[in-house]
Amino acid sequence: MLATIAAAVMASAFALPGWVSAQDAPATTPPPAEAAATPAEPTLEQRVADLEAYVNNGARTPDVASKVAVPGPGHNAWQMTATALVLFMTLPGLALFYGGLVRSKNVLSILAMCMGITGLVTLLWYLAGYSLAFNGTSPFYGDLSQAFFNGIKPGAVGAGYYWISDSVWAMFQLTFAIITPALIFGATAERMKFISVLVFTALWMFAVYFPLAHMVWSVKGFMCGTLNPDAGIKAIDFAGGTVVHMSSGWSALVLCIILGPRLGFGKEPMPPHSMVLCMVGTGMLFVGWFGFNAGSALGADAIASNAFCTTMLAAAIAGFVWGVVEWILKGKPSVLGFCSGIVAGLVVITPACGFVTASGAVIIGIAAGIIPFLAVTYLKKLIGYDDALDTFGVHGVGGTLGAIMTGILASADANPVVAGLKDGLLMNQLKAVVVTIVLSVVATTIIAFLVKFTIGLRPSTEVESGGLDIAEHGEEGYLLD
Repeated sequence: MLATIAAAVMASAFALPGWVSAQDAPATTPPPAEAAATPAEPTLEQRVADLEAYVNNGARTPDVASKVAVPGPGHNAWQMTATALVLFMTLPGLALFYGGLVRSKNVLSILAMCMGITGLVTLLWYLAGYSLAFNGTSPFYGDLSQAFFNGIKPGAVGAGYYWISDSVWAMFQLTFAIITPALIFGATAERMKFISVLVFTALWMFAVYFPLAHMVWSVKGFMCGTLNPDAGIKAIDFAGGTVVHMSSGWSALVLCIILGPRLGFGKEPMPPHSMVLCMVGTGMLFVGWFGFNAGSALGADAIASNAFCTTMLAAAIAGFVWGVVEWILKGKPSVLGFCSGIVAGLVVITPACGFVTASGAVIIGIAAGIIPFLAVTYLKKLIGYDDALDTFGVHGVGGTLGAIMTGILASADANPVVAGLKDGLLMNQLKAVVVTIVLSVVATTIIAFLVKFTIGLRPSTEVESGGLDIAEHGEEGYLLD
């Protein structure tokens, strides 16, 4: 009798929720139907697996109610930080970088362009852009099921981003959508009307950015090799080599050719009015780019750490190599050269940052300091186009180079997802490059001519000669007595 009582006490003391066996359960009548329908509490093993998934930024235990806070606070906090860093790239990073490179009579036109695009794209993103980019079952374009942010909840998570909230994911992707069209207008600086910039941007987002983002990053995307097992082209793009840099760079080339050169181009010097502003903007872009690249891991995990490391290596090395090459070929290393090299390194590493090792990043940095330099220095002169701030040479050529080098250097040592995609990866990257170029060039050509023959692209000769700041914005960048 005493042994029976002791056994019962011990069983009660060490029992855990969900660990009661059928033999230990008392013989009772079946519970009511309502109670039977109540989901079972997860076992200790399931809870541990759920916690491990959170720590490793992986998928939750299937068919088990998560006992970890949703969204995961650590990953979500990093994603909000990364979002702020990417916005910092545009405001004020890109604004100051581009602003320093133009003549003083046009500096405010650059600042206004960056701020205007930020507001316009944010509105479009809320109305339909987010839904068109990341929803729907089509491999090419989304739908309007989440227009007006319908169903975007701060406490919900979605496919592919396990521990960050829907609202943070939407804002993170918004900052990418903001900077992409802003990059284009570096090529057309000092000679495009502000209203034309806004109209072109609105049309271009629907024709190029939203479908391209859907194809590359949506779980149903035609070129999303990492998330869509049925993708027609199993390419990889960690942070936007195709979506951001190739699309903006190739569109910039087409638009600046259709627009024509600046007045006096090739006949009079057009030096940057402030390399100090340009350098400050470069530093802001450099810092913000850690959010751009490491943030694309969608969590504070080992993949993010690797992207952080490769971004630093490639950018710094590219800046140094560009400066050295310029020193050898031109006799002096310029501040503009260092700035251009850093940005080129950031561009080229963007699609590869989460897929290559540190050694791969060094190779990319060296290539980024040489090939875009040759494009900016010699290709532009050979063809004769007026890409005012070298958007095509840095972003178009750099983004294309990055996409191709990703296919060559991607390693399962850096990211396990590469193991299942390595066979045929280079060919898939080349296919993605072709699709991106064709879409960007064709759509930009149509939109540019549409705007040109309706509201016009360029201001009058008088306005362009006097500068866009006063004529378009009623202000001057500098009031010096």
